[in-house]
Amino acid sequence: MKNIRLLFLCVSFLVFLSGISTAKTTIEDGLSVNKLTLYVQDNAEVIAPDIYGHFAEHLGRCVYGGFWVGEDSDIDNVRGIRRDVVTALKKLDIPVLRWPGGCFADDYHWKDGIGPRDQRPKTVNTHWGMVTDTNAFGTHEFLDLCEMLECEAYIAGNMGSGTPQEMRDWVEYMTFAGDSELANLRRKNGRKKPWKIKYFGVGNENWGCGGSMTPEYYSELYKHYQTYVRNYPGSKIIKVACGPNGNNTAWAESIMKNIGRSLHGYGQHYYVQASQSWYGHATQFDETEWFALMKKSLNMNDIILRNKEIMDRYDKNKRVELYIDEWGTWWDAEKGTNPRFLYQQNTLRDAVSAGIFLNTFNNHCDRVKMCNIAQISNVLQAMILTDGAKMVTTPTYHVFEMFKVHQGADLLTNDLTCNSYKHDKKTLPSLNVSASKADDGSINITICNLDPTKPADFKCDIKGFSPKTVSARVLTAEAMNMHNTFDAPNAIKPEVFRGVSVKKDMILATLPAKSVTVINVK
Repeated sequence: MKNIRLLFLCVSFLVFLSGISTAKTTIEDGLSVNKLTLYVQDNAEVIAPDIYGHFAEHLGRCVYGGFWVGEDSDIDNVRGIRRDVVTALKKLDIPVLRWPGGCFADDYHWKDGIGPRDQRPKTVNTHWGMVTDTNAFGTHEFLDLCEMLECEAYIAGNMGSGTPQEMRDWVEYMTFAGDSELANLRRKNGRKKPWKIKYFGVGNENWGCGGSMTPEYYSELYKHYQTYVRNYPGSKIIKVACGPNGNNTAWAESIMKNIGRSLHGYGQHYYVQASQSWYGHATQFDETEWFALMKKSLNMNDIILRNKEIMDRYDKNKRVELYIDEWGTWWDAEKGTNPRFLYQQNTLRDAVSAGIFLNTFNNHCDRVKMCNIAQISNVLQAMILTDGAKMVTTPTYHVFEMFKVHQGADLLTNDLTCNSYKHDKKTLPSLNVSASKADDGSINITICNLDPTKPADFKCDIKGFSPKTVSARVLTAEAMNMHNTFDAPNAIKPEVFRGVSVKKDMILATLPAKSVTVINVK
């Protein structure tokens, strides 16, 4: 009996290990040099490009005034969509864009947003400030934006206040190429060919603003609604179920148990702040708040591990995908703005947090296949801020531009041994990394130095690869709260990093404090 019990424990431990990330970080205080070991191997996991996705909701000035100004605007636009915003976003190689929410999605009725704009009904945005939505930006405008960005569309469907027929009709309207009343209505409204919709969300945050449901009730409702999200000829839609909020493993367990066999994937949401009880100021903070954000950003790794453990029990073949389709920092709205518009600035602190998240998603790319940062403009951890005709890119924008080298690349297993970052008798690993091999054979390494005061001496050994040349860029600043403004749009941006070299097949660098660095090795 004792041997059987021991065997059971060993098998259980191996199953547990199978769900652990390919990244392993060890903290050893007093190291003169932090060491990263990378392993180049065949049959590596591919980092899905859709991990670098984005999110746009009818919230505050994300849509209206963010990227939509209308065709009659004095601001340069293409069919009502700001040209400068599209130009900036295209530099990120955005793979997928989620719309129209968010909480807004479960109050959105798609027929309000089609047809001549001057005939569309005005509706109330009950979630975000009780403001009037003209519905000038609807299905056609969103999918036009996706085509401009050359990205996939992720539609969030209305389960909360909508019907299965409404969801079914929307899918037919968008994707059916044949002769039907809805397809012909699409043609009448200016779109002859059907669109390709890659992802369709069956509800959003149904544990909260999407209906205050229990996971058991949602599971039954999901089976009902998803039946009517049809794959019309030439169309194949990935259906996305509502996943848990933060670390709600009970919701994840129930979803996998009740509807795991009918799922393509489910969407987890995770926002981070500097405190449990308040959001905090976006630009005025101290090191205690910096440390708290770094800790919460690192917690994304543990949350994914817990989800993977649950998923592995019900889906050993890894058929079901994990999506983090809302994530990012959440601060108090900027003073003088509508608090329900969630407009916040974006500093170096947000950039380092974003780098931690993206490294984590990369390292779990065996299950994590799509992620969507919130949001693309003027809301929460935005890529872009606008003020009338003015536009500025944020530090987080620059992180996405630096990290785009990982899209579609082969993940490299990594072992990291680093010093701890200590503050107020608490410790975190000082460094956070991921690495990949591109199609051209080059290696890209992205490294966050979480310590805001100490640079990090660093060396990297790549097993199975002999480095010849190395180049790098770094995002950092003198102050933790450095950010770009309309008057100083380039206060913080990536710079060429010359503090990296190759010596005896070893990559050597001294990483600046509070920095995000990308190293390219050939």
